[in-house]
Parts: sequence; structure tokens; C-alpha cells
Amino acid sequence: MIYFITSNRHKYEEIKKAIDFEIEMLTISYPEIQAESLEEVAKYGIEYLIDKVNGDFFIEDSGLFIKALNGFPGVYSSYVFKTIGNEGILKLMEKVEDREAEFQSVIAFYDGDINIFKGICKGKISKEIKGNRGFGYDPIFIPEGSDKTFGEMEREEKNKFSHRGKAVKKFADYIKMREFY
Repeated sequence: MIYFITSNRHKYEEIKKAIDFEIEMLTISYPEIQAESLEEVAKYGIEYLIDKVNGDFFIEDSGLFIKALNGFPGVYSSYVFKTIGNEGILKLMEKVEDREAEFQSVIAFYDGDINIFKGICKGKISKEIKGNRGFGYDPIFIPEGSDKTFGEMEREEKNKFSHRGKAVKKFADYIKMREFY
């Protein structure tokens, strides 16, 4: 069994649907550090959890990086969402023409070693909130190759584009390769 350490049921459901092996959700709190990258945050989380979890496990951290805001909210995405939400981001972007942004997802997996899998989804910030699916910034992010926000997409459609879907695919490929040998 591989454990996914998270308190976010949405992330758990999204990842579980995208893989073909069993995972189990464990809710264990771990500190998130102030860092420059998602990789640093995830690595710190894994190191904190190593002696608290019996078996192989992973965590996932993600963020929205907006070019015109110098990558903000980035590694602070969860906190920013809780404090100003989608409305606050749209307010910050009111008079901004360049709406380029990207979602990044990092999965850190521990199986005796720390393995990092990263996915990136490029896109742009919409001018209004659209859709009520997904969670977080989904209703204001339009991925490249679509005219819909993640908030307007069914989970399967979102996974074709999503940063998390790309990281999960790399992670799943690693698990399959590991089990083959």
C-alpha cells in the first residue's frame, strides 16, 4: 500500500482517479516551510514525515504562478487562496493585459529515497470566475489549448491538461517501472 499524506480530499480523489494502483489517504499534519520552490517545500515535508509513516508514502504540493505578478502567489498559493481567494487575484489582475500563468505540481514520494515528480500546466488567468467544479483557483485558470477554465471541466478533462495530472503520470510510470524490476 502507498499512502498519500493530505488533508485535501479533492486532491486525493483527483489523484486516485488518475492512477491504476491502490493508494490510501492519511491525514497527518506537517509543517510547510517558507521556500523558493515547491520542490523545497515537498522535500522538507517528506523529511519531516519519514519516521511518522510506516511504509511508502507521498505528498503533493502545487501552486499558481502568475507571470505579471512575478510568480505570485507561487509557493504561497494555499495561504493566498484562503485570505483573498479568486476574487482577490482577479482584483490584482484588473488592469493587467499579460494574463500568462502556470500551475505547477510536485509529488514527493518516499520509498527509502526521496523521488520528485513535477508537472506544469501553462495557461492564463480569466477575467472572471467561471465554473463551479474542481477547487482552489480552478474557476480562474484557463489551460493552453482550451477556452474553458478548470472550474468548467469534468475531472477527466481537467486531468488531460493539469499540472497534477502530469506529475501523477510521471509518478505512476515510476511505480510501474519499480514494480516491473
